[in-house]
Amino acid sequence: MTARARAAESEPATASEGRLARRFAMLRERDEAAFVPFVMSGDRGLDTTATLLDELVEAGADVIELGVPFSDPMADGPVLQRAATRAISAGTTLPRVLELVVEFRRRSDVPIVLFGYANPFFRYGPERLADAAAKAGVDAILCVDTPPEEADELRLPLRDRGLDMIFLLAPTSTPARIRRVLSVAGGFVYFVSVAGVTGVKTADPGAIEALVSRIRRRSPVPVGVGFGISTPGQARDLSRFSDAVIVGSHFSKIFEDASDDAEAVREVVRSARELKAATRRRTSP
Repeated sequence: MTARARAAESEPATASEGRLARRFAMLRERDEAAFVPFVMSGDRGLDTTATLLDELVEAGADVIELGVPFSDPMADGPVLQRAATRAISAGTTLPRVLELVVEFRRRSDVPIVLFGYANPFFRYGPERLADAAAKAGVDAILCVDTPPEEADELRLPLRDRGLDMIFLLAPTSTPARIRRVLSVAGGFVYFVSVAGVTGVKTADPGAIEALVSRIRRRSPVPVGVGFGISTPGQARDLSRFSDAVIVGSHFSKIFEDASDDAEAVREVVRSARELKAATRRRTSP
């Protein structure tokens, strides 16, 4: 083990002082959960994505997860797989997604989490990605298929530039796995509400409340819940005991079913407003 790796293993986990930490602090003061929509970059074209980002900010998005399309998205169900395929067919690449963030950052300070997979991130290069993401205005990266034991090659360059690396927990996570993730947690912990891939099963708040609440009490950073969330009722229930409600496949399905780009954006924004309103109707645990 290198000296850098030993230092990283023993370092205390602390939240950054950037946009993401400030946003969660503001929401805690309001007793609100964050509404975090996921957007697949380049689905219906990057111009449409740019428009959608601005509209989601107006609709109340507190943080935005911006997906980097990949040809083998193993954590994603059929809806997001098809969204990624459409985005790749439209010419979406990681550099173009970063350019999109640069433009967005000129208009908004809403935190951006880059969501993707190890293949495009590591092919681009961890140090290079950390530099480019920081300069573009990204706040955190979630690399779905990189566990904490293998993450330092990317996590440490991100940390050195003030960016967080977000990790996943699930109902099947063991106590040892929970401790390991919390020891390196940055930004927020992403709790996967159902076993399996995105957009296939429906989240059941009652089944995960006790576990999420326990993790939240021990976590150095906020805990958000995602996978299987599509209704204001689910968002309202989850907001009682989590710090963030993350919605993805629901919006990609709206995009898939819309007759044109304008309808796609309009319907996603309509649903986003309802979901954000639900996170404001919160009773603290």
